[in-house]
Amino acid sequence: MSTGAVHHTRSWLRVTAAGALVAGVLATAPTADGAPGSTAASSRTETPVASTSPITDVVETQVSLRVPLPVSAGIRPERCDRLSYLRYRSASGPASSAAADRILVAQPGILEGAGAFDSVARNTVRAAAEQGRHIEFWALDRRSNCLEDNTGIASGDTGKAVDYYYGGREVNGRTFSGFVTSDQAGWLAEVGLEQTVRDQYDLLAAELPDQRLRKQKVLCGGHSLGGVLTGVFATWDFDGNPATTADAGYNQCAGYFALDTTISTSLDDLQGNDGDMNGGLLPERTVPDTGLGLTVVRAGLRTGVLPRFLGLPVVLNPETMNLLAIGGLAARNAPDAESALLDSVPSNVNLETTARTLFSKDAGVFLTGRPTIRDFRLTNAAVLGAFVDDNSAPLAFLHSSVGLFDSPGGGRIVDKEFPVSNDVQGSPALFGSELKAIPDEPDGPLYTWRNFDRVGAPDDPVHRSENGTPFTTAAKEVTDIRELARSLSEQPLDFTEDYFPTRLVTDIQLIDEPELARKLVHKNGLTANPRITFVAGDGILADHVPEDENPVILPGYQHLDVLTAAPVQNGGGREQISVRLSAFADRP
Repeated sequence: MSTGAVHHTRSWLRVTAAGALVAGVLATAPTADGAPGSTAASSRTETPVASTSPITDVVETQVSLRVPLPVSAGIRPERCDRLSYLRYRSASGPASSAAADRILVAQPGILEGAGAFDSVARNTVRAAAEQGRHIEFWALDRRSNCLEDNTGIASGDTGKAVDYYYGGREVNGRTFSGFVTSDQAGWLAEVGLEQTVRDQYDLLAAELPDQRLRKQKVLCGGHSLGGVLTGVFATWDFDGNPATTADAGYNQCAGYFALDTTISTSLDDLQGNDGDMNGGLLPERTVPDTGLGLTVVRAGLRTGVLPRFLGLPVVLNPETMNLLAIGGLAARNAPDAESALLDSVPSNVNLETTARTLFSKDAGVFLTGRPTIRDFRLTNAAVLGAFVDDNSAPLAFLHSSVGLFDSPGGGRIVDKEFPVSNDVQGSPALFGSELKAIPDEPDGPLYTWRNFDRVGAPDDPVHRSENGTPFTTAAKEVTDIRELARSLSEQPLDFTEDYFPTRLVTDIQLIDEPELARKLVHKNGLTANPRITFVAGDGILADHVPEDENPVILPGYQHLDVLTAAPVQNGGGREQISVRLSAFADRP
């Protein structure tokens, strides 16, 4: 496993899994009746997705197949016995996937849903079509997303969405029952690494029954944690007979692609020689390779001692992920209007502490809670930018490069010194290394958002340094905030993942234990096919670039930009992932 993959996986686990297992604090909601079933796929549906994307020559559909979990998984909602993905294809291409030139199948990262791939999928399909090739892009959705209720956001109306989730309003004959709790998601204790890669295999086999065609046309890959899942898939033995190879994961793929990640299988290299936790779930060699670790962890998940899905008391939990989607909806519908969103949602501890964590100028403001984000006049786009932009948001794995705060009325924009001062070189993997900025006049003028393609003007806000250095430059801004807002709020399989299964990440951490290790039969699978690796030049791999992968380095990109970057970049150049990935798909 490359040092880059080690470093960024360490960051995921430190920020999410380890914290979740310690905190175990999750939000609230209902259960539903479960349904047993066989392993055969049936009841396939494919539904057109209406999109406001400016890329109109790409057709998007939502595909869903009934592929039931084993009866042993226990009671679960019937909808969780289905696998779903977003299918993108050229409007001028064939209607049948089997007739496409290539099919790119993408695994999402941690806390990420299929909708996160919307921009890169559209850009790549279009880039190939411009060269006379018709490829498809399938963005996979994990089963756990069946627990989400996107009814309010799907209404397309911000007010309705807020009232649906917080005011008891009925939308399309449905009322919100609350956020699911760990106790209500017992079946997630059975959804780990084996089920996740099996789901990908079953979906591919159902959609493309001819294994020889899969081997010829399918490219397997993913973003972030999706690179590790792809590596595991490539080495997995799916029929229980190591002597046969037609079922091997690598023989379902013609090649691999990695989006700010690497194609790998193990987190062992995380353990290093320093003896600390390195962000993992368990300290180095705390549990010997006897199967005890896996047994204990799984018992904890099944009994509920450990949370069945990842969550933190603030910032990363189902309610805040859902609010991010609502924020995307507001910014999509009325980006330049003064935001009423934060005044319309309840003032509970989760949301207030999250806002304080993300929007404090310095430690003093964080400790006192004054002023709060509610005390500022912000447009909808500025609220969204505050939560995700690399010059504002504190957590690097949530970063995109969408522009900067602005204030036509002359409001002060100053250095943001929390959680790390701009005088301290930040860690790309944890807080990012870009200068942070924040509005500084509560109850003052309206603060707007300067989109990525407006950065670089003479009136850009500047850092406090004596020479008036701008907080950012045009070369470091790559994503259109309007398109990010659309991807966050328009997709039927959404951008964020509210209920990421804890077992998936614990299985990866303990992958060398015998029960799992014996499934990774085909070690040669990692090198059996050609690959292409993309690395965000300013993202979480920035200080641990995996040189052994001969990666394509993308200057100015952050971790999410590899999914969301605009098709035309500042300076007029084409977005390079779509150009190079479509060219890679054309290889024999």
